[in-house]
Amino acid sequence: MEFFQTEEPDIEKPIVIAAMQDMGNVGSIVVNFINNSLRTKKFRIAKAPFPTYVLDQGGYIDLPNESWEYKYTDGLIVFGGDTSQPQSNQELHSLCQDVIDISKKYSAKFIYTLGGFHTNRVLDKNPKTFVTTTSIELTKQMERLEIKTTPQTSIITGFNGLILGFAKQNGIQGIGMYGELNEPQIPQYRAAISIIKTLEKLTYRKLGNTSQLESMAQEIEKNFDN
Repeated sequence: MEFFQTEEPDIEKPIVIAAMQDMGNVGSIVVNFINNSLRTKKFRIAKAPFPTYVLDQGGYIDLPNESWEYKYTDGLIVFGGDTSQPQSNQELHSLCQDVIDISKKYSAKFIYTLGGFHTNRVLDKNPKTFVTTTSIELTKQMERLEIKTTPQTSIITGFNGLILGFAKQNGIQGIGMYGELNEPQIPQYRAAISIIKTLEKLTYRKLGNTSQLESMAQEIEKNFDN
């Protein structure tokens, strides 16, 4: 994995929100929403040095743009989004470690990650967000805030789980936020909205108007119902 610093942001002790594409595209939807809403500025790029696949465009191939951006605004670093995750464990570990290194560089005390939570429960357009944390003490704080914690033991794979392990190893507090979804192959805008509202509650900051995400959810549901 290659890293390129394009700017030196003037920030100290920010919150870090780091998430990548996952089932239902939830991680990417939320990251892209925050970046667009808060007009964050790019300051660092992570790029895969070699392509791990090619795109067949119907008779000719294109190379994928496997890169991920760090962006910032007042008191906040946002990492990830895009449409893929690293294809090898080595690249994934390198990326997680770089997020930790950047968090330490700017004295970040907290990392949030987020993604989808696959469930068979009928959601009726009202998915819940479950959280898991890097410590029992932090989980107890979530319970006092009446925020639901993940209901059972499970393995969280990919960046949106592993980054919490890296945070814990490095003494940084972290919370994973996972929005319920039924159909992992379909963009899940309602799960993203649920996560955004929970994130606003925990960070005490407004992240933006989610009405456009609501409209996109309605459009998806209309097409899916047909």
